[in-house]
Amino acid sequence: MRHGQSTWNQQHRIQGQLDPPLSDEGRQQAALVGARLGGRRFAGFYTSDLKRAFETAQVIGASLGLAPEPNESIREIFLGAWEGLRTEEIADRFPEAWACWVEEPDWDCVPQGEGAAMFDARVGSALEQMLVRHPHGDVLVVTHGGVIQVALHRIVGHPSRGLFPFKIQNASISVIEKRDGRMVIGGVNDVGHLEPTLVNDVGPG
Repeated sequence: MRHGQSTWNQQHRIQGQLDPPLSDEGRQQAALVGARLGGRRFAGFYTSDLKRAFETAQVIGASLGLAPEPNESIREIFLGAWEGLRTEEIADRFPEAWACWVEEPDWDCVPQGEGAAMFDARVGSALEQMLVRHPHGDVLVVTHGGVIQVALHRIVGHPSRGLFPFKIQNASISVIEKRDGRMVIGGVNDVGHLEPTLVNDVGPG
């Protein structure tokens, strides 16, 4: 699942691996996820170590009676010189890189960023390690929009590279299933547990 709304989601700032906390709405969203998942049994429970994900996981964990295991490999992509900025600030300060992004979104356009190949490899390795560690049962992973996009793209066989064709809202649940050795997408961006006023459509991160 994607973390709850952060203070920077509210401000429409690029987060990347910078570390703003949850907003008040984000904490409410996390509590509603916890209420939905309460009573479920999980073989594993992981979270990005960034505050917005870790705080979300802690709230959910209180409902489950489980402590999340922080994992820096499922952090959001590092977005270099763009982190902390709004899109209009990026366009002003980095016009060539922003023009590259607007023409065709690609993590490799981001100055001093992690880049598409490294991000994809990092996320893929983390997910594979979880599957090896937990061959049976459900695993709950609290992470970021970009990470979820990479995971879904790996299943459909196309690299993400910064394209976001799947809507992944704050506190949404997406499901990946392993069936007969194959990975399939069981659901994307489920926000049925959220009250209408808590469903927001802010950007990735």
